[in-house]
Amino acid sequence: MLIDIHPDNPDPRKIKTIVEILKNDGVIVYPTDSVYALGCDLNSKAAVEKLARLKGLDLSKAMFSMLCLNISQISEYSKQISNDKFRILKRNLPGPFTFILQAGNRLPKTLYNRKETIGVRISQNKIASSIIEGLGNPILSSSLYKLEDDIQEYYTEAWEIQNDLNNKVEAIIDGGTGNLIPSALVDLTQEEPMVLRPGAKELS
Repeated sequence: MLIDIHPDNPDPRKIKTIVEILKNDGVIVYPTDSVYALGCDLNSKAAVEKLARLKGLDLSKAMFSMLCLNISQISEYSKQISNDKFRILKRNLPGPFTFILQAGNRLPKTLYNRKETIGVRISQNKIASSIIEGLGNPILSSSLYKLEDDIQEYYTEAWEIQNDLNNKVEAIIDGGTGNLIPSALVDLTQEEPMVLRPGAKELS
């Protein structure tokens, strides 16, 4: 199902439809402030397992990220964040960054990996933030891309995603043309931040 949602003024009724899909173990494709992503309810074991299958990943080894509404919500699912790291998050979020933090006890057990870490994001995309607000908890998220001749390429148009994934997910949100550059990936589990993958913006 393709759902067209205005990126600057999301229709509350359409957001409610998406939230209901997520609450019923659905997996969606949605826009972020970087690339289009797959998403599901963080607390739905069935949906998390489906997301892992769609990505062809072993759930015990998968490194997913968690799209949150604000830093306060991030802190609910991570271990205590030091003042220095809090300032890094505050300077760069919302924005196209994924930060790796140590996972806290509230994170569902199905999402623990061997390093007990979780990626966290706060997107500037109004559609994404409206969905999280309606859901009441973070979305588990993973960038959506295709492989052509072993080259990883990101989708920019919802109609193209529909052609490839229409029967594999419960909803595809058309929120306008997506970007080709994923979020920067920054490890905050060590003493000094380490950029593992550059993105559209530099860390400040």
